[in-house]
Amino acid sequence: MSLFSAEIEDPAIADLAGLLAAQGQSVHTSWGARVSVVVPDSWRADAICEEIRGAGLSAEIITSEEGHPLARTEANPRITALHRAWSSGAIKAVPEGWTPTPHALRLWVLAAGRADGSHYLLGLDPKAPDTHAPLATALMRTGIAPTLIGTRSGMLGLRVSSRKRIRRLAETVGIAPVGAPAGVWPVG
Repeated sequence: MSLFSAEIEDPAIADLAGLLAAQGQSVHTSWGARVSVVVPDSWRADAICEEIRGAGLSAEIITSEEGHPLARTEANPRITALHRAWSSGAIKAVPEGWTPTPHALRLWVLAAGRADGSHYLLGLDPKAPDTHAPLATALMRTGIAPTLIGTRSGMLGLRVSSRKRIRRLAETVGIAPVGAPAGVWPVG
């Protein structure tokens, strides 16, 4: 186990940035901010809610308009700073110098990670193209150099190649959550 593994420390509210690195959204309400993410599988939503609860917030799973699981936090003023940091007006923006913590990276993998042949792919938000290059740079700060792919083909994401980089990713995000099918979680 790596000294930088998500298994070493408890999740924090700032780690919810991993959901925003993927297709997650934040919104400010009169009660505070809320972070939510639509995912394709129930096991992903369950694991995301577990991480949210580990950060000391309430979480729930509802169904999106498209019929997919949607994991979200409660609206809480403690999330407002994260919302503001990741917003530029009404547009999602990566905070300058942001580096994903192990739990943020784990949440990113939970929300949008998948195997891609002998590579591993971290999904990006197709509705926030200005975040793609800064997220590639942020991932490099963790020692995992990705390649941005799919800007024209539709399989949008940051591709992690080489056994060494995938092993580093696997060590950082920790063991697969309960219910994760074989081949979906990064393996070192």
